[in-house]
Amino acid sequence: MQIHDILAVVEDEFNAVDRLIHEQLNSRVPLVEKIAEYIVSSGGKRIRPLLVVMVSKALQRCNDQAIKLATVIEFLHTATLLHDDVVDTSDLRRGNPTANAKWGNAPSVLVGDFLYSRSFQMMVQLRSIDVMEILSQATCIIAEGEVLQLTNVKNPDLTETQYMDVIHGKTAMLFEASTHAAASLAAADDALKTALQHYGKELGMAFQLMDDWLDYAGEAEALGKNVGDDLAEGKTTLPLIHAMQHCSPEENTLIRRAIRRGGLDDLSAVQAIIQRTGSLDYTVQAARACVERAKQQLQLLPDSEAKLALAALADMAVQRNH
Repeated sequence: MQIHDILAVVEDEFNAVDRLIHEQLNSRVPLVEKIAEYIVSSGGKRIRPLLVVMVSKALQRCNDQAIKLATVIEFLHTATLLHDDVVDTSDLRRGNPTANAKWGNAPSVLVGDFLYSRSFQMMVQLRSIDVMEILSQATCIIAEGEVLQLTNVKNPDLTETQYMDVIHGKTAMLFEASTHAAASLAAADDALKTALQHYGKELGMAFQLMDDWLDYAGEAEALGKNVGDDLAEGKTTLPLIHAMQHCSPEENTLIRRAIRRGGLDDLSAVQAIIQRTGSLDYTVQAARACVERAKQQLQLLPDSEAKLALAALADMAVQRNH
């Protein structure tokens, strides 16, 4: 299955999500609508709301409530993007200027707050305490994950275990919450809810691992952002952690210095070390292991096109170039 095959399985429902997203961007403040519309229309893959729709379809409960939940998830995700770009001082996302680059930090943060608030307004309309519990807990963990990452900027001593904890909070948690909340809203039994929760977590981990791989192996045009952004920001990701464990003492010193300094002066040298130590391959293998664990969680689902699409989406996580 290719992405167009996956989307075809839920085409009508996914189009309904898109319509509701744009309907719910209304605000009495024109700048709020302008910035929110800009960020949600900037070409994102919308994987998280897609997960909600596909899980709901696989459970034969893809109704208006599921469409609303998918929209809530997209608003939560978009709010974090607006805030992240301010924290990271990013000026490019998906090949376009970030909202903070166009309008400044203050409007970007405040519109992110608006999207968070709108998502909770819609969440209340679902009338599901279980969904509210899942998503409110998830937003706390996501915020903690972002702070954890921030406190580890320019820290070359980050361990692989600590790194996995960071990416679970900052990325995988919303994938996990998407599939878990969809299963809960569809009144799945406890075993199935847990399996789908774990599917989302493992898929989210794979996506972030591949993002960190692409930062050293990708091309700027395909990525829609600059290659080496993580190193420039002093972020210690798995390719660097593995490389530092398998390179010479002199190379280790170089990588540690590059992390502490930030910037791109040592990017070429660091890329060469990462390549020589097999750290890119190691990162891909870690992502593939997550994908296999994700696919195993789908065994409890009844056979359907949506189930096949969920498995195909997991495979796509390690086959992408952006």
